Amino acid sequence: MAQILAPSTQWQMRISKSSPNATPITSNMWSSLLWKQNKKVSPTSSAKFRVLAIKSDNSTINRLEGLLNLDITPFTDKIIAEYIWIGGTGIDVRSKSRTISKPVEDPSELPKWNYDGSSTGQAPGDDSEVILYPQAIFKDPFRGGNNILVICDSYTPQGEPIPTNKRHRAAEIFSNPKVQAEVPWYGIEQEYTLLQTNVKWPLGWPVGGYPGPQGPYYCSAGADKSFGRDISDAHYKACLYAGINISGTNGEVMPGQWEYQVGPSVGIEAGDHIWASRYILERITEQAGVVLSLDPKPIEGDWNGAGCHTNYSTKSMREDGGFEVIKKAILNLSLRHKDHISAYGEGNERRLTGKHETASINTFSWGVANRGCSIRVGRDTEKNGKGYLEDRRPASNMDPYVVTSLLAETTLLWEPTLEAEALAAQKLALKV
Repeated sequence: MAQILAPSTQWQMRISKSSPNATPITSNMWSSLLWKQNKKVSPTSSAKFRVLAIKSDNSTINRLEGLLNLDITPFTDKIIAEYIWIGGTGIDVRSKSRTISKPVEDPSELPKWNYDGSSTGQAPGDDSEVILYPQAIFKDPFRGGNNILVICDSYTPQGEPIPTNKRHRAAEIFSNPKVQAEVPWYGIEQEYTLLQTNVKWPLGWPVGGYPGPQGPYYCSAGADKSFGRDISDAHYKACLYAGINISGTNGEVMPGQWEYQVGPSVGIEAGDHIWASRYILERITEQAGVVLSLDPKPIEGDWNGAGCHTNYSTKSMREDGGFEVIKKAILNLSLRHKDHISAYGEGNERRLTGKHETASINTFSWGVANRGCSIRVGRDTEKNGKGYLEDRRPASNMDPYVVTSLLAETTLLWEPTLEAEALAAQKLALKV
């Protein structure tokens, strides 16, 4: 197992708070500690050195920590709004801060803003201004108080959505009366991998080497099996604080890999909540000195990839007789398999191999309780005759605006020809 020399931020804060009467480090103590550092002490001693430095009430780190935790609420009505948007790769999150004169409750109370799109790969240098439209607000777990995180989408100065603005098209689909009448619910399972900073190798893995084979790591406990729990727990609580509809978290099959679930969320809200949760996770891993990866197959070979399984249901699916509605939805999804695969995340072909709890990227399949299918239906859904389906194809780096709106479009708005429908039903053994 690789050694992480610096204790986590949570551990540093725990030590600092539990030692209110810690003795300031004198010049002799500093000299002694620095001398020990020059003697090339073990990694454990290096970690102790950092902890001792943080214990000092007069240290620069403690003064900075005090300012970061400063509650400005009693002294001003002004708040800090962190405007967040999706960058030019379609998966990177960017943000910047501005002061707002008073607390707000709705995105419509916030001003539009702009950024340099030429620096994010979203505009040319000679016409670089991109406009941010505030769309969703969350409480800021990093600054606290009345400060907020603001999910935005991006437009040209003329008001046209830029190519990486997938939220705009999703909002159009979710505002369709047919879609609204069906009240689409989503539960999204976001998997991610934690990497060591300098070597970009999974957390807890020997540098340049491999741990024991998969089996003991899924939902595990123990220093030799679970790597990054503090990050997962910090993220869980931060999301709850922010108002994100996070519903759970667990360690995944590959060591150093985790998952959290968001939902059930209705319509466009699902995408807003996933993007906000990803931003918070990026900030927490930044503080912990760990790299967040959403690569769908971070380690080649006999290791699970990282997906973003999307559970989906409509009002008709959740009511009596819903299983037949689910079958019709599966039929439509089979006929648009290529369209969905092309929109379900970059590099997904390295993950969807037919192994490691995936279906082949080239073949559409469905089954009850079968995690090796494109679409899985739960045993309870089959038994109750109503419920939801799970689309297991989306990659961990998928855009939730694209995936959720495409599921709604394919199952609620798109109609196949009668010939195609009959052929697909025969092929999938569906009676609809």
